[in-house]
Amino acid sequence: MTRVVLVPGVLALLPEHASQVDPVAELRAAAVEAVRWLGDGVQVVADAQGERVADALLAEAGVARGGAAAYLVVGNGSAKRSEKAPGHLDERAFAFDDALRAALVAGDLSGVDWTLAEELWASVDGIRRAADLVAGPATVDYDDDPYGVAYWVMRWGS
Repeated sequence: MTRVVLVPGVLALLPEHASQVDPVAELRAAAVEAVRWLGDGVQVVADAQGERVADALLAEAGVARGGAAAYLVVGNGSAKRSEKAPGHLDERAFAFDDALRAALVAGDLSGVDWTLAEELWASVDGIRRAADLVAGPATVDYDDDPYGVAYWVMRWGS
């Protein structure tokens, strides 16, 4: 089975943000470990910002791009989960993120409301393009919403 990892496209994962006080240390550790699990031969599925984050995580994990042995998908849930979130609070974000998380874990994205995702500032371009790769139950390595944005690190495959 093909290995697939989902990480969020948060710019805080770029190396210039990993100073003495890493703002996302737990997220970074989970993401780097999941990327290492992919092994070499990774294809990235992401938007432009996600590509930057993917390149940084691949470098930190010592994993090479190329081929299609494994996939690194970059995306995250809504950015409207608190008053201080980038998109400010939108009460719909909680139900949307719960539904997206459940769809990801189940490996079935057929019922995701992609229009609502855009309204809630969810970064789902990579997730939508990787819908056929996300199959079967996922292992969740990270699930939190620091800064009011839903971030997950998940793995599919063996």
